Amino acid sequence: MFQVIGGRSVQATRLLAPRSAVLVEAVRGRKSRTDPVAKSKEGRIKMPPPIDAVEMVVLKERNAEYKLIVRALRLEFKEEVLRKKYEEETGSQAAERARHDAEEHRALMAWNDQENLRLLKTRIVRIQKEEEEAQRMKVEAAVQREQEQQEFIKEREKEILQLQEDVKNFITPENLDQRIEEALDNPKNYNFAIDKEGRVVKQTVLQ
Repeated sequence: MFQVIGGRSVQATRLLAPRSAVLVEAVRGRKSRTDPVAKSKEGRIKMPPPIDAVEMVVLKERNAEYKLIVRALRLEFKEEVLRKKYEEETGSQAAERARHDAEEHRALMAWNDQENLRLLKTRIVRIQKEEEEAQRMKVEAAVQREQEQQEFIKEREKEILQLQEDVKNFITPENLDQRIEEALDNPKNYNFAIDKEGRVVKQTVLQ
């Protein structure tokens, strides 16, 4: 606020007052690039301040951690902004896409159930056929074993009958004299030679 004195403000009074000497602020100025070196600093070699190695390691670790945190925050903020922008631009499309995906999922699940049922029926039929085939092979094997057993019994019976017939021609103490007389009356010559076809080609004469 301006104070009014006699119809004029203090600021207007100052502007209209006669000018006095220029006041210069007593501050230390900066040297220009062309100014020479001060005489008190001639020949001085400026040495950098000593650096503490432990402190430098700690500062580097903290600086790396700070950069990592800032980068993570920046990425998170950016992701949030992009997500909001995407939701604003494609909100209705996302809802439509979600509804379409849900319908497609239901259709695929229904098709999957039908396919599983079809495969189950096919598997049941295949297992039944395999069981029937195994049962048939088992019955055939049993019949074959029975046939082989019957054939074996018939062969043994034939051998027994043949042996019973052969027993009649065995030499016993009772018919020993009779068999000797028959052998003497009907001599047989077993001294002969045969060819590859089994024919007698040479035979000696009984004496």
